[in-house]
Amino acid sequence: MSKKVIPRSQNFSGWYTDVITKAGLADYGPVKGTMVIKPYGFSLWENLRDSLDKMIKDSGHVNAYFPLFIPKSFLAQEAEHVEGFAKECAVVTHSRLKAGKDGLIVDPESKLDEEVIVRPTSETVIWSMYKKWIQSYRDLPLLINQWANVVRWEMRTRLFLRTTEFLWQEGHTAHATEEEAEKETLLILSIYKKLAEEFLAVPVLTGLKSEAEKFAGAERTYCIEAMMGDKRALQAGTSHNLGQNFAKAFGVTFQTEDNKEKYVHATSWGVSTRLLGAVIMTHGDDKGLRLPPKIAPYQIVIVPIFRTDEDRQNIHHFLEPALNKFKNNGVRYYEDWSPNSPGFKFNEWEMKGVPIRLEVGPRDVNESNVILARRDTGEKKSYSINGIFSKVSELLEEIQNNLFQQALTFRENHTHSTDSYEEFKSLIKEKGGFIKCGWDGESETELRIKEETKATVRCILSDGEISKKMCVYSGKPAKYEVIFAKAY
Repeated sequence: MSKKVIPRSQNFSGWYTDVITKAGLADYGPVKGTMVIKPYGFSLWENLRDSLDKMIKDSGHVNAYFPLFIPKSFLAQEAEHVEGFAKECAVVTHSRLKAGKDGLIVDPESKLDEEVIVRPTSETVIWSMYKKWIQSYRDLPLLINQWANVVRWEMRTRLFLRTTEFLWQEGHTAHATEEEAEKETLLILSIYKKLAEEFLAVPVLTGLKSEAEKFAGAERTYCIEAMMGDKRALQAGTSHNLGQNFAKAFGVTFQTEDNKEKYVHATSWGVSTRLLGAVIMTHGDDKGLRLPPKIAPYQIVIVPIFRTDEDRQNIHHFLEPALNKFKNNGVRYYEDWSPNSPGFKFNEWEMKGVPIRLEVGPRDVNESNVILARRDTGEKKSYSINGIFSKVSELLEEIQNNLFQQALTFRENHTHSTDSYEEFKSLIKEKGGFIKCGWDGESETELRIKEETKATVRCILSDGEISKKMCVYSGKPAKYEVIFAKAY
């Protein structure tokens, strides 16, 4: 099978799918809309997951696990929440199959007394447990996260971005006061921003979601929003202040220090395997992936070039001290001793996005040199094997920073400010990207813009400036400065 991918500029969607499958990240599952994450893709997810997990734990949270199955009645207890997820829920009605004339059939005698929902998110089942666990102010705050899979029966799916089943983390916390809950919500938003920018090298904007775009059942939803390589927006993570909605729905109260009974304040927050899609679409090029070193499964690939067993042995002996230093210092590397040609290997590892390729042949051994090729720029240089660990460490840091800077420059070059709705429509149609403008905060205005341009409010900017700004659509004084864009 050809390892070449459809050019990004020709067909971004086709390019995206091509890269995922040819780089060995994922494949389509046997049930429509499902995804099999292959070992290379799962290793990428593990590195992302472990980086975030450490930050979550360092901030005082602990991990737990809650059931996949949720009683249908639980969802009905929070009306806005169930309305937001009803169309995506998978429902279990029977508990077993039996043999029939034409094969397996549902056993009609196994009909469940209460239908069960396969979790689309876990607020309801978690809050039913929090009711048992929270009695007093001494039990607060309760700071729990879980790593899990969820099921949302999507009609239009795309690998990593939107699949019927996906992996994620979801945090659920309970607090004594509104101020504590808001502080928690913003803390997690800052952690998500750090994950995106410092580990994934994906620059993000932070802010509030509009009422139309917020999480079902939340008082406020904060988000990190990123620009992809086709200039569309991607919601990369969300942190929700749930107020007391779920606490009231499930009767979760606590006794205060002065013996009063109050409802707790709640938050929930999550990111998913969608972040892998963000990495691909932000950094990838016509040769395939370009992975940030901090999350790359392999930070350096060793490509020995040899013809004879003697060459092989000499190269192996030559590299051994350097590879031991990589191993002892936590540099993730892979040695490709396969019989494939050097050209095939170069293309293979460029497709997989390994940040650095180390090439070495008999001549290099004789000269005590190796060649290092950077995936981000394509630059190749010869270096002495002495001190190669320091050079590789330096390059990994440079590549991480360069990928972020390239993505930031791309976003800045495709972010436009306007006060004119005619110009707004022209920019969305002709150029795409982010449109920074004033908005009067009216849902009717937001809906009209969406109907006319397919652009939505991606976020109400945290650092927005509305002084003397007018709404781009209505001409009324602006209540917010926002980012509009077409989105995934």
